[in-house]
Amino acid sequence: MLTVNQKRRLPQLMQSGLFVMLVVVFAGLLGYLAWEKRIQWDVSQNARNSLTQTSIDVLNKMNGPIAVTVYATQQDAQLGSISKIIGEFLALYQRAKPDLAITFVDPDENPQRAQAAGVQLNGEMVVEFNGRQERLATFNEQALTNVLMRLARAGGKRIIALTGHGERRLDGIASRDLGEFGKQLIAKGLNVGAVNLAIVGDVPRDTNVLIIASPQVDLSEGTVEKVLAYVERGGNLLWLVDQEPLHGLQPLAEKLALTLTPGVVVDPQAEKLRTPVTFALGAAYAQHPVTHDFDYPTVFPFARQITLNESEDWRGVSLVETAQSGWVETGKLDGGVAFDPMYDVSGPVPIAATLSRTVQDHEQRIVVIGSGHFLANAYLGYGKNLDFGINVVNWLAGDDDLIAIQPRTTHDSNLSLSEPALTVMAWSFLIVLPLFFLASGAFIWWNRRRK
Repeated sequence: MLTVNQKRRLPQLMQSGLFVMLVVVFAGLLGYLAWEKRIQWDVSQNARNSLTQTSIDVLNKMNGPIAVTVYATQQDAQLGSISKIIGEFLALYQRAKPDLAITFVDPDENPQRAQAAGVQLNGEMVVEFNGRQERLATFNEQALTNVLMRLARAGGKRIIALTGHGERRLDGIASRDLGEFGKQLIAKGLNVGAVNLAIVGDVPRDTNVLIIASPQVDLSEGTVEKVLAYVERGGNLLWLVDQEPLHGLQPLAEKLALTLTPGVVVDPQAEKLRTPVTFALGAAYAQHPVTHDFDYPTVFPFARQITLNESEDWRGVSLVETAQSGWVETGKLDGGVAFDPMYDVSGPVPIAATLSRTVQDHEQRIVVIGSGHFLANAYLGYGKNLDFGINVVNWLAGDDDLIAIQPRTTHDSNLSLSEPALTVMAWSFLIVLPLFFLASGAFIWWNRRRK
């Protein structure tokens, strides 16, 4: 027969045994989940350790496998394990697109293969998609996503800028030129060129977008006629208009049913950003593919008003409004400016417009922006001017799927841990703490058994 103490200890023993069994089962379940499932939370500022939505969208739009070949040594005297660093970086893309295959080739062990691939730098990558390939010598999100965007384009779209009249140049280095913007277009896989219609007979037939960027002298009648003929046959156009005279392009404005109000937009809100009041801030964007999910600041220096008129030919959208509490200043700017209700136009002021129509079974697209300065080298870095400009060109070129903001900048710094520190943390959380809890449970069970 069981004694009284034995009867008391039996439930305690069963309870302790059940507790130990539950702990073992729980630990085994955690180990199984850790082995089978990989879950991460990015708690860094600005989510710098995960891909931007832009990169994810580009990957989702790439139907088919992507092959990335990395030519990197196992160890580098300065960087350490380059293969490991690049592998962890590419894992972010691989989680978003499982059919992205990664192959590592050590140039020291396979010098002939590296030489055949034309590899010159340790860590160089070759990215292949749909039979085309791009090379990448630096690994960061913006660089790799730009490569993917170039590969995702169905074909190289041709962007041609009008020249010969003092226009802003897409390859120029002057502060008023668009050289930096031109570099970004090239990085996105667009073919950038120029045309002087005083020399050639017509705008090239394979032009996807013609850019007219603030000419400084009058265009000849023949040149204007060639521009109008290009528009008439359905060509896409980006027209950047400054506050200067139109230099012979008034027929183009009439063709597009636009009124280009003289004067400069004055925006008092600009003073809050410590910029001149003549720097109009993009305050409201229309619902349009160019501005889809785009709610970021843009700055348009020395802008002019662009007004859409009723037209049976064109479907127009007033894309950007500025100066909610400002106006169009028609007087001189050399001194204090003040609103004059007799001569000035009160805000809000539309400064950009999109036009579209159907020509020969395809959609013709035109964008007119009342500031050539906003894409100039001197002002491209203001707000999200670059992103807005890229979106405009993508829409004009028919690449609606690639309209997206660029990969974000990061603000926080890395927390780097040495191998010994990582080892201590691993032993602490995976070995020491479980043993501590197990020992605590055993001590409690032994203490109860003594009673």
